Amino acid sequence: MKQLRQLYFKYQDVLAYLIFGGLTTLVNLVVFYVTATLWGWNYQVGNVWAWFLSVLFAYVTNRVWVFHSHYTTMKALMSEIMSFFLARGATLIMDMGIMWIGVSLLQQNEMLTKLVDQVVVVLANYFFSKWFVFKKGKASSVNEQD
Repeated sequence: MKQLRQLYFKYQDVLAYLIFGGLTTLVNLVVFYVTATLWGWNYQVGNVWAWFLSVLFAYVTNRVWVFHSHYTTMKALMSEIMSFFLARGATLIMDMGIMWIGVSLLQQNEMLTKLVDQVVVVLANYFFSKWFVFKKGKASSVNEQD
C-alpha cells in the first residue's frame, strides 16, 4: 500500500492531467459533433468553437487540479492566462492542419479524423502547459502590484 501511495504522489500531476485532459477532449469532441455534424457547420468552424470552449474548461481544471498554480497578482494571473491561450493557440493551428489534411485532402470521416487529431493535440498541450505555462515558480516570481 505504501508503494502504491508513493507512485500516486510521484505521478499525481500526470494522472490528474490524464483525467482532466480526457474530460477536456470529451468537451472538444461533443462540441465538434454538435456543431459540425448535428448543426451542419463547416468542420473548421465547428473545430474552432470546440477549441474555444474546451480551452476555457482546460484552463480552469489545469490551473487548479493539475498544475496547482497560485498567482500572487492580477498581472501574474493575466500572464498565465495569456500564456495558456497562446500555447493552446499553437496547438489549434496543429489541430486545424490535421483536420484539413484528414478531411479535405484525404477525404476521411470528420469524427474519425477528430479522434486521431485529439491524441496529438492532448500530448502537445501537456508539454506546452508543463514547460511554458505552469512552470513551477513562474507565478510566484511575479511580485508586482495590480
